[in-house]
Amino acid sequence: MSVLVVLEEQGRRWHRLSWEALAAGQQLASRRGVPVSAAVVGNGISELANEAARRQLETVWAVEHPLLETYTADGFTAALEQLIRHAGPAVVLFPHTYQTRDYAPKLAARFGSALASDVIRWSVEDGRWILVRQVFQGKLQADVTFLCPPPHFVSVQAGAFRADAAIAGEAPVTVFRPELDARLIRARPGEPFRESQRAVDLSSAEVIVAVGRGIKEKENLPLVERLAEVLGAELGASRPICDSGWLPMERQIGSSGQTVAPKLYVAVGISGAIQHLVGMKGSRTIVAINKDPEAPIFEVADYGIVGDLFEVVPALVEEIRKAKT
Repeated sequence: MSVLVVLEEQGRRWHRLSWEALAAGQQLASRRGVPVSAAVVGNGISELANEAARRQLETVWAVEHPLLETYTADGFTAALEQLIRHAGPAVVLFPHTYQTRDYAPKLAARFGSALASDVIRWSVEDGRWILVRQVFQGKLQADVTFLCPPPHFVSVQAGAFRADAAIAGEAPVTVFRPELDARLIRARPGEPFRESQRAVDLSSAEVIVAVGRGIKEKENLPLVERLAEVLGAELGASRPICDSGWLPMERQIGSSGQTVAPKLYVAVGISGAIQHLVGMKGSRTIVAINKDPEAPIFEVADYGIVGDLFEVVPALVEEIRKAKT
């Protein structure tokens, strides 16, 4: 019995959530006292497999076939089904990506199982594996468990586990060549989706300054922009700011926006509604600035400044500039 983590690559580049899923798999395997392996699916992926092998794993499965050159749900499902039946893992972990949501439920159904998706943590109670999922846009948390025999299929939420927690090591690479028939692949891949050049990927930012309704007016945004500038940060926002058109929707953080996990997250004038917290709770260090000492944001903040942002932010900008000189 073991844990298998399915890593995701796109155009010979890793999806950033792959390492978060790998860290989650290593953690789970350590607690269960079982080995953990990883799999990467595609064609001509030896370089990626060798990179993944620089982690503490039993092995890295390089699932190779010409029909896996481009992603299709049929191809990936068939290939991973064969690998899972060959390797026999008890748990199969995925990063919770659009691609995973497309094919993983189908893969789980091949084994008479289900996919526990978007999991944020787990525990063991009375010998049962309990997984925690957020529902209703993070307003509630649901405990779920598997009633079927293994393998069990789980995807982990972005930001729930830290990518830098993945343990380094050295693992062998094992090439696995599934038997695939082109007639079974019913979909024809189109051009990959590409975001506009102006789109901002806040999920890869190491420092984010996010602004909320406490800024009061659009004309006051330059105040927060200066703080972001001196910190070398990306500018994010809560939903009301983007709904008002003060910042583009690509800057929105939360359940209906982007999910982020930067090294530093500075929340300026954000009260901390659950919909926003869902999108940034994985941040390593959270600094909150709000004049309301009872604001929910302080419950998740590592450092809190209770005060008027129009006084606090300029003072912070000045002190940061002094520290840099």
